[in-house]
Amino acid sequence: MGKLISKGWRRREARVVMLGLDLAGKSTLLYRLKSSRAMETCPTVGFNVESLRTPCGLPFTLWDVGGQSSLRASWPHYLEDTNILLFVLDSTDTARLPEALEALEEALDHPSLAGVPVLLLANKQEVPGAMAPAELGQRLQRGRLMGHPWVLRGCSALTGQGLQEALGVLGELLRGAGHCLDGAGLPTEASVKHPWV
Repeated sequence: MGKLISKGWRRREARVVMLGLDLAGKSTLLYRLKSSRAMETCPTVGFNVESLRTPCGLPFTLWDVGGQSSLRASWPHYLEDTNILLFVLDSTDTARLPEALEALEEALDHPSLAGVPVLLLANKQEVPGAMAPAELGQRLQRGRLMGHPWVLRGCSALTGQGLQEALGVLGELLRGAGHCLDGAGLPTEASVKHPWV
């Protein structure tokens, strides 16, 4: 009986919650992952949700939660049973970076996220002058990410640049969190030691 329960648990879809400030590109990212093409989106009021798979075939449900300041009070309602927190940063909006980091820290204070791995995506890398992931990584190390395995990757939801790599990292994090079909693996050493690569 234990084997059946264990197998059933390992095969359920993981829950990945995507947060970030408004206009960071979360919905564009969600639908780029779903359809492999850029789609025009409107600011999310509430949430969008889609079932997806990592490149290695792990199923997960991705919740895209609205990031306007008036909606952030509702974020805790989406965090129960979260396996991975995906936080999207707008690499072009340096003026709002402190606000984004504060919102990230507030989310990480939620008891449901204790020890939950965090995948940070530095979006809009295609824009000239966008902050490089390495620079964002230096700023993040001063924050409250301690106690959470975390990885930072640059990407472009508009062009698709870096998204397959980010999905691969997500798969590694899910395997490390026990959501694998074959029982293998933790995040790679390179992902953990050099989280902003």
